[in-house]
Amino acid sequence: MSVYLDASVLVSMFVIDPLSVRAAAVLGRLRDTLVVSDLAGTEFVSALNLRMRMKLLTAREARAAVANFDGWVATVPERVQMTPQDMAVCDAYLRRFDLPLRAPDGLHIAVASRMSASLLSFDKQMAGAAKKLGVSVV
Repeated sequence: MSVYLDASVLVSMFVIDPLSVRAAAVLGRLRDTLVVSDLAGTEFVSALNLRMRMKLLTAREARAAVANFDGWVATVPERVQMTPQDMAVCDAYLRRFDLPLRAPDGLHIAVASRMSASLLSFDKQMAGAAKKLGVSVV
């Protein structure tokens, strides 16, 4: 079994925040293959940039988090690249209009689906949409 990690989980893994304890607990219980996409990595860095602009993180802390992430992602999870099919599947999800999805969330769900992975996200709306789309959620 595989578990796809979205950026909300990655941030809590590498930056101390209110969900860090939860991330550590959930990941500590998992024995599955962890999956991280190029999108999740990019969103992780974007989230660090936002935290810096909000003065919640210093540039030094952000660089340290990125270095720790890069070291971890090079050795632990399965890395996957987005595909044109992921874009097409996401577009189909968004065109349903019955799901509260933003494009990046739809892309994460599409990649998790393609990988036959469960989704681990702290975004309740995205997790709910994933369930409605038939993707299991941790």
